[in-house]
Amino acid sequence: MFAGVRNFPANGPYLPEQQTRHGRLNMTNSFRITSAIGLVTLCIAGTAIASSHREAPGITKMPKVDNTDTYAFRSYETGRAGFTTLIANFQPGEYPGAGPNYYTMDPDAIYEIHVDNAGDAKQHLTFQFKFTNTLKSDTGKTVTVGGKVLPIALRAIGPISQPLDANLGEDEQYTLTLVTDSATTGTRAAVTNASGGGSTFVKPFDNSGNKTIANYPAYANQFIYNVNIPGCATAGRVFAGQRQEAFAVNLGPIFDLVNFVPIEGSIAQSDANQELIGKANVTTLAIEVPTSCLVGSGNGNIGVWSTASLPQAKLHKPNPTYKNPTLSGGAYTQVSRLGMPLVNELVIGLPQKDLFNAAKPTQDGALADYVTNPTFPAILEVLFGGAGIKAPTNFPRKDLVATFLTGIATLNQLKAVTPSEMIRLNTTITATPAASQSSLGVAGNDLAGFPNGRRPGDDVVDVVLRVAMGRLCYPVPIAGTPTDLALCAPADAPSGQVPFTDGAPSSATGSYLTQAFPYLGAPLRGSPRPQTQP
Repeated sequence: MFAGVRNFPANGPYLPEQQTRHGRLNMTNSFRITSAIGLVTLCIAGTAIASSHREAPGITKMPKVDNTDTYAFRSYETGRAGFTTLIANFQPGEYPGAGPNYYTMDPDAIYEIHVDNAGDAKQHLTFQFKFTNTLKSDTGKTVTVGGKVLPIALRAIGPISQPLDANLGEDEQYTLTLVTDSATTGTRAAVTNASGGGSTFVKPFDNSGNKTIANYPAYANQFIYNVNIPGCATAGRVFAGQRQEAFAVNLGPIFDLVNFVPIEGSIAQSDANQELIGKANVTTLAIEVPTSCLVGSGNGNIGVWSTASLPQAKLHKPNPTYKNPTLSGGAYTQVSRLGMPLVNELVIGLPQKDLFNAAKPTQDGALADYVTNPTFPAILEVLFGGAGIKAPTNFPRKDLVATFLTGIATLNQLKAVTPSEMIRLNTTITATPAASQSSLGVAGNDLAGFPNGRRPGDDVVDVVLRVAMGRLCYPVPIAGTPTDLALCAPADAPSGQVPFTDGAPSSATGSYLTQAFPYLGAPLRGSPRPQTQP
């Protein structure tokens, strides 16, 4: 089984031509790509950018394409039982008061959410977001000072209440394209506005504060669009904009050599342990699709991951302008990738973190050793062995291969099984209402939750800790009854039933979430402080 996991192309785990379906950017007439661009391209290829909450060295240089979290779940909003929601978050740690520019998306980048509905580790549906930023009248808002008309330094000059508001000097818009099947020869078709027509959508201004935007939730709701999805008879919905961070994690202490005893009872579940929730925002790209339009001819299970891509080369201009601060060219190259949570934070080794994010799922065999022989359980044993914590001994770790690379046979495996890292969702399992969801997902007898997809309220840190330490070596409540997955034995995981936790709670009914699309709550405001939930 594992020999197949390690197969990857002879020319390496990433390809220079990947993402070629995006084409090439046109160069300005006054400048041609020279051998200097070739040198820049080689440098970029050698230091591929990473994703997910700054967990790899390269991404710290490019936060606008840092892919922080990916979610895939059956919609649990009332009246939306026939839909599935896909979410990709970018730009970690958005400070609510970070003016004057706040957090626009990168107009050079392409942001994508991919769906494999066949099981071959290839994208068969790709939802592609492309952003543009525009100054009104090419200047933004202006004022007259001593007879001179000058652009102001701020993005707005008065209260904002609607899309493309006259008081807003910079507008951010995007297009959404559905790419079907092949990455290089696939069919491209625009997703269009089902209400007013057109193929351009507006992204709301970030939540700078109550004086600028008096009622931010009401303002942001205007940017939820009903959309016509090519090949789909029923309209879906899309939203792109700032929301509250929903990733529950006791982040600082984890990376301070796990500076707490990671066991329930030894560490209390407390909001005081949250390092992101209630303190930071993110930029959310969310699309709700009729489930029937996602599954294709498969078995009802889908694989989901998200990426960001940039042109291969970039030069910084000595005379930058708003429209052209840099010069970019070459085919689009994947620089950020995220499927299952915490893979790059806690699974992939430091030398290959950037490489993981440049690879496609079909090339994941190059890094399979990190799943079959994981290092993080060994670290926990080193740190807490004196307290009796022991790492699992079943190698290769078939339980982790099932969780991260193949799906679990009785839960969420696709029609074909190609080992690859992505979120796997069984869309035939009915959504659990928010009030009834277990934050532990399947481990909490809630089959509609992680690792069957991922919902915003799933406590993925606690679940991943427990699975890494061998929880699947013991019976788990799949199909409503304790089920032995036959992936390993209890004797292989002496600490497999220890209730590991980081002490940072998560809940679908938390004030940082809503129970309707796009599910993440309205962003924390920049002013006034102290912050209260919207």
